[in-house]
Amino acid sequence: MDNNGLQEMTVPVEGVAGGGTAYGFNDAEPLKQSTDPSEVPTADLVNVWCMPNTVNVGSQETPRPLEPINLLAARNERESFQIAMRPKVSWAASSPSGSVQVQCSDLCSSAGDRLVVGQSLNLRRVVPVLGVPDALVPLDLPVSQLSLFPGETSVIWVSIDVPNRQPPGQYEGEIIVSAMKTDGGGSAHLGKHEKDQLCVELNNCLDIMEPIEGKPMDEVVERIKCASSSLRRILFSPSFSEFISTNGSTDMMEEDVVSNLSLRIKLRLTVWEFIIPVTPSLPSVIGVSDTVIEDRFGVERGSEEWYEKLDLHFKWLLQYRISPYFCKWGEGMRVLTYTSPWPADHPKSDEYLSDPRLAAYAVPYRQVIAGDDIRESYLRKEVEILRSKPHWKKAYFYLWDEPLNMEHFDSVRKMASEIYAYAPDARVLTTYYCGPGDAPLAPTPFESFVKVPNLLRPHTQIYCTSEWVLGNREDLVKDIVEELQTENGEEWWTYICLGPSDPHPNWHLGMRGTQQRAVMWRVWKEGGTGFLYWGANCYEKATVPSAEVKFRRGLPPGDGVLYYPGEVFSSSSEPVASLRLERLLSGLQDYEYLKLYESKYGRAEAMGLLEKTGVYTGPERYTLEHRPIDVLRGEVYNTCRPS
Repeated sequence: MDNNGLQEMTVPVEGVAGGGTAYGFNDAEPLKQSTDPSEVPTADLVNVWCMPNTVNVGSQETPRPLEPINLLAARNERESFQIAMRPKVSWAASSPSGSVQVQCSDLCSSAGDRLVVGQSLNLRRVVPVLGVPDALVPLDLPVSQLSLFPGETSVIWVSIDVPNRQPPGQYEGEIIVSAMKTDGGGSAHLGKHEKDQLCVELNNCLDIMEPIEGKPMDEVVERIKCASSSLRRILFSPSFSEFISTNGSTDMMEEDVVSNLSLRIKLRLTVWEFIIPVTPSLPSVIGVSDTVIEDRFGVERGSEEWYEKLDLHFKWLLQYRISPYFCKWGEGMRVLTYTSPWPADHPKSDEYLSDPRLAAYAVPYRQVIAGDDIRESYLRKEVEILRSKPHWKKAYFYLWDEPLNMEHFDSVRKMASEIYAYAPDARVLTTYYCGPGDAPLAPTPFESFVKVPNLLRPHTQIYCTSEWVLGNREDLVKDIVEELQTENGEEWWTYICLGPSDPHPNWHLGMRGTQQRAVMWRVWKEGGTGFLYWGANCYEKATVPSAEVKFRRGLPPGDGVLYYPGEVFSSSSEPVASLRLERLLSGLQDYEYLKLYESKYGRAEAMGLLEKTGVYTGPERYTLEHRPIDVLRGEVYNTCRPS
């Protein structure tokens, strides 16, 4: 990502708020002498401290002591933590308190092995959404600059990705924070890099505004808002700081900044022998709306640009150990789902579906791009090709989302019958949270829900039920599982959508970090063999890539949105992850730790470990603090590593 200069922004995300006020700004003892960063230690100007990745560090978070960072990670695992910064005084001439430079070193072992900055170690700035820390916007590496504001805590998310062939051992490095000196020289002369960046931003404004003739008024208004936001971002960039405020330019030369006055955060990472499996043990299938992509990026279905956009999203999401599927909803919650937008005989399909990081893939019931083939001939051809591939065991058909009445259930059975005519070994997945409302299967709603397999058999193999139905009654799991014929290949998966609500685990914006991570603890403890989430990019419709992101009305904030368009934050087209997506990944990695412990000591012992450490005992009883997570991971490390 190309972000030359200071990392400050006006971000068009619905409800984005820094939350900054001057309250508490003077609660630290003021300096009695100079505030010149070339004369005063950075620690006297800025509070810097570190926090675990499960903490939502808000803009009014109060400072804590700075301690060295000690992390544990398996190979093929991502571990992360947060660096918080809050100015004690102002050392700039006006608005921001001042700016800091953040510089990272490689992490090195005594054997000379390295985890390289920009490859294994990355920094992202935490940007609030609806006042809650959530968006993770990439920073320049190995050196970045950030503006700090009076009375506000700014946060950096530090991620370390350990390759699966990384030699085990102790790796050490440091992150250096230096307060930056401002001079009065102004910033009239722009370098080539800055000119290129400004050219990109201004061209984006032209692209937004030029095609407005004949457009509906609401779209014209939206485009004007986007252009205004982009222009405001340019005007408030460091390149124009001398015209907006009395700030001078900032010297970027790191050798002039890093000194014995800088603040150094010591970082130690223990990489151990365990390798997180490349193919996730738990298939976690998560929907990506192709309609949202088509609308926001202005790409026509089936065009070269359309395939490029879907390819970008698919490959980016694989790093989170999820198995993405694209989806389009139809009438009555009929849903077209597909993992590969290309036909089965296309080389790209084989590339997608053979990827070892993909644990499961959706096969479309009908053509993704309308063609001349009638549905039956298309389906037969696709299935015949896929059944001849080794990856067919990962295939499933997802035909209908949450059937509610007999007409819906009959539709599922009819479509499934067509599929079985060509592939008797096909797997059909059906999500549901109730039985048919117009033909109860039992006296009570829950009993009717439990009897759904009797209604769908043999037209469904993966029975995917809502966690909302269970509430806090984990004992009800056995009632569900007892209805399944696992000996005939039937599986039980779970999903979350809208509910369950607080205090149960979910990924709503504003929930606790451990509550979001606990989604996968719950899946492991309940024993489901797969997991589904309905949408990762399902925000309100927009027709401009950089348009304001709005959560869908009627849903809890964040529901159906796990990442943001990169264009909202910069000129980069790479998606921007949410903290919730990172915690989803952490939960899936915890799942692999528990699987490892279970494989060595049995499920009962692994269940005991999860509970005795206080990490998770039930949907309303899980840790609110991070330390029990470290204790659990440490116990797996100590008992499962080679002697």
